[in-house]
Amino acid sequence: MSRYYSHGKFLLTGEYLVLKGALALALPLKLGQSMTVETVCTPSLQWNAHKPDGQWFSITLDPKTLEIISCNDPAKAEKLAQILKAMRQLNPDAFRDGLRFETRLDFDPNWGLGSSSTLIANLAQWANVNPYELLKLTFGGSGYDIACATAEQPIYYQLIDGKSQTETTNFNPSFADHLFFIYQGQKQSSSKEIKAFLEQANPIDLQQDIEAVSEISRAVPKCESLDEFGMLMQCLERIIARCIGQEPVQKRFPNFEGVLKSLGAWGGDFILAATEWDENQVRDYFKSKGLEVVFGYKEMVL
Repeated sequence: MSRYYSHGKFLLTGEYLVLKGALALALPLKLGQSMTVETVCTPSLQWNAHKPDGQWFSITLDPKTLEIISCNDPAKAEKLAQILKAMRQLNPDAFRDGLRFETRLDFDPNWGLGSSSTLIANLAQWANVNPYELLKLTFGGSGYDIACATAEQPIYYQLIDGKSQTETTNFNPSFADHLFFIYQGQKQSSSKEIKAFLEQANPIDLQQDIEAVSEISRAVPKCESLDEFGMLMQCLERIIARCIGQEPVQKRFPNFEGVLKSLGAWGGDFILAATEWDENQVRDYFKSKGLEVVFGYKEMVL
């Protein structure tokens, strides 16, 4: 049996503009997805996916054609079949009779922490293919989440002439106990958000913003205080809000004492809270707003 593991991710700086070449600061997470692959005595490819509260879906495919034989979720089965067919383009010898895959997520797939990117990264390791090429053939995106999947500390990520560039960085804020992640309750479709942004954004108009975001990304790991960090987060929110024509998340919580910043696709996934409040105050505040999934920084980030 072979076993693989990939980390989930948060994009702290550079959301949307990372697609246009901005330098982004990304955080690999302690939560991720494991995958095991073993040979079994059946002429089929079996796939069983699990999430924290039990089985997610199961599929049986023909290993020669990768057509679906049986499943308990047609939509997920079709998407997985598409991914496996894309992988076969990169490695035609990857599949054979008698394989069983088991995947296990450490987090709720609705949270948007990388159920897709960790799958792509694990499959790429198993089949010995380029994960960025597999991403292009399937979900698309900048690829920062693929870089996080195998990273063991925060990274800088940038697309230069369409190629992924990754650099590790030391981001271990002294004020980490005052940073929290809150799930907003509505998973966003990264593919749809990316498509919408790329269709409306003009690279020439964005150049000044790209440079500003890159400069802020470099400055964030050097922050020595919560106030300094908060000011940089507010600057990032204003820039992205202007680029995508949406209001910063802070406006939804006007009486929150601290700074709030969207992470990844705006509108439904996690937000970051930087505040002098203690954990109980943060939990009580967001619970009163109907949001009960709250993590401390140290709980989540590698």
